Order: sequence, then C-alpha cells, then structure tokens
Amino acid sequence: MGATLRKSLKTIEDYKSANPHYTELLDIMADILILRKGYRNSMKDPLFRVEENLITKKMEGGLPLIDFTGKDYDLTRPKEYFNALISIAEKRMPEVAQNIIDIIKSQQFNWEKMIRISFDRKVEETNDQGFPAVREAEESIDLIDLFTEESLRPELEIIAEKYGEIVEKSKWSEGYCPICGKEPKIGEIRKEEDGKRYLFCHQCGFKWHFNRIKCPFCGNEEQHSLAYFEVEGEERYRVDVCNKCRRYIKTVELPKSSEEPDLDIEDIATLHLDMIAYDEGYN
Repeated sequence: MGATLRKSLKTIEDYKSANPHYTELLDIMADILILRKGYRNSMKDPLFRVEENLITKKMEGGLPLIDFTGKDYDLTRPKEYFNALISIAEKRMPEVAQNIIDIIKSQQFNWEKMIRISFDRKVEETNDQGFPAVREAEESIDLIDLFTEESLRPELEIIAEKYGEIVEKSKWSEGYCPICGKEPKIGEIRKEEDGKRYLFCHQCGFKWHFNRIKCPFCGNEEQHSLAYFEVEGEERYRVDVCNKCRRYIKTVELPKSSEEPDLDIEDIATLHLDMIAYDEGYN
C-alpha cells in the first residue's frame, strides 16, 4: 500500500469522524481506492493509446487526447472492474446493492452505452441513458454512475500520468478535461500560486489550470453573471455558479503551504453543497 493511498485512507477516517452522515459513502470510496490500486498493479498494457504525433494539434484544436466516442475499444477489462465495484456495494450497502443488481439485470440496462454517453457533452439528460427509465431508487442510480465512471479510471489515469506534463505545457484553456474530455465536478484554488484555479477530472484524475473568472461549461466571462456561495463555518469550500447557463462547480480553497487534497474524497465530503446548488436551481 503506497504512501499516497495510506494518506487518502487516513483522510477518509478523519472525515468520517467529522461527517458521520457520510460514513457509508466514504467507506465505499476507501474500498474503491484499494480496489483501484490492485487494478493498477495488475495492469500490463493500458487499454487506450495516444497518437503522440497528434498531441500538439489536438491541444491546439481543443480535442482531448482520448477520443472515446469516435473509436471502438475492448471494454472487457473495465466491465470486470465494474462488476468488482458492485461487490463493494453488496458489502457496504446490501439493500441498495440489491436495487443496483436488479437494475443491471434489466434488459434496458446497457453499461457500455452509459460509458459512451457519459463522454458526449452534447447529450441532454434523457431516459435513454443505458438504464431503465423509471428511477425507483435514486441512490442506486447515483452509485451506478459512480461505479461506471470509476470503471475506466485506472485505464485513463495511466494516460493522464504519462502525458500530463506535455499537456500542462500546451496551455489548454478548455473547461473539459484535456486527457479524456469529461467535464469537471470540483476544482481547487491555490493561494500559494497567487490564487490560480485548477479543475479536476474524476474520470482520469487529471488537474489543469483554468481561468478563475470564467464558467468552465459555457465559457461565460461576464463577471456580473458569475458568482459563488459558501456555507457558514465551511469557508474552505465554495460553490462557483454561472447565472447564464445555470451550472455550478464546487471549489476547495487551499491556503499557502497546504497539502494537495484528494478531490475524489473532497467531492463526497461536500455532497451537501451539491444539494444546496440543486435547490437553488443550478445543475
């Protein structure tokens, strides 16, 4: 177990003490991190390939390194990982897990379709997402979304680590991930870097610099329509909102000399901010 994993697991235990209502989800995240580490250790060749001679042109053209929607990949290994993730739910949340299993067994469920749709930023929220139209157990669907995203994480993480330095030098300025094209859910502001803002991709684990006064979803830079809110007593966190497209992103503000946070964990520890944003009409 590497030092980074030990640190993340320690953070989870600390957050469980401070936020006991998130205990089940944080336990699931701990199990995911351990399972991910095992997956990474057992990997021989990564599933995805990057055409290195096209990296510069892709970055200049706003195209991520991995074109998931335009190519066919053998997803046997990620699907096996997805099934292993389901076993985590069976251990931690057996009742919810049964709902998940029932959904997966449905003829309407299509894991690969869910994967491909999740990479298409143009797809609107519809009932044609790869799972049954009737969502009787929203918590089950949320976990399916989490596990579906995680199922490709180790494979894409390898790409992010290998080409991250090259991408950083390219001065990528888009609001979606330069590695895989997914939109961010959370980011950070580093005071030790004069308040620079970084966005984080849960799909591949990559962070990239992004204009602080700009909506990552619609590109809006009109300061009067960009805002943020905080929760009293939790000034470390804020939610940046755009009143033009009605989207939001959570942000962790890091003081100087602060250790780099695990944003996978921070995302779970701030789920109440998502609820507030939803209630305020943002999505």
